[in-house]
Amino acid sequence: MKYNPSMLAPILTAAVSVAAAATAAYQSMAPTAQWYGKTFVGLPRASRQIALTYDDGPNDPHTLRLLEVLARHSVHATFFLIGHYVRQHPEIVREIVQAGHVVGNHTVTHPLLTFKSETEIRLQLSECRAALHDAIGEPGNLFRPPFGGRRPTVLRVARDLGLEPVMWNVTGYDWSAPPAAVIERKVSSQIRGGDVILLHDGGHKQADADRSQTVIATDRLITRYQAEGYKFVTIPRMMAAESALNQQSPAIT
Repeated sequence: MKYNPSMLAPILTAAVSVAAAATAAYQSMAPTAQWYGKTFVGLPRASRQIALTYDDGPNDPHTLRLLEVLARHSVHATFFLIGHYVRQHPEIVREIVQAGHVVGNHTVTHPLLTFKSETEIRLQLSECRAALHDAIGEPGNLFRPPFGGRRPTVLRVARDLGLEPVMWNVTGYDWSAPPAAVIERKVSSQIRGGDVILLHDGGHKQADADRSQTVIATDRLITRYQAEGYKFVTIPRMMAAESALNQQSPAIT
């Protein structure tokens, strides 16, 4: 077959399209990606602060067991709650807040927002916000997209509603409930300082997900990293630290 340069153009076009689609898909799901808009993912690696965050609660009894562990270590964390579960267990949400922890919006039913319309996205966030307001009198201003899925519309709607998107840069891969030692090892292999750790006190597929191993792992992680001089803080505290660092840095001209 004789080589024809004109045949190369469609091949290159297809290759570029595939690469662009792959990049777009990666940017919509990767927790630290910023292509579609700024999201909070932690502090510079030199920081000695760590933020524990928990998704998919409230979950009886594991959220309550987790609160006991956090109280024993005098640590405050951030909980991204599913509105449907908030309606089921408003008393647990009140206990979270009364213990000094922070709550955030994790939608009302935990869909992948990347494939939802703007109307559906707004409804998911608004209904979760309403559930939080009914439970504790205020909705909070933090938001974490389920599965980390977002595109420009997701972030725009969130900010229209006064919500700050929060992602993570360390995960314990605990959604499948592995042993506590596995969760601890996964987290420890990623920690460098200034980290936002993703763990789960509930499960989006069922209301009574077993998170006992996450509770045990949390106890071990706090013990280990407090001994190493790290301080566990909430997301708002970490955001305030970021703001202070930005104010200290000279503007680039």
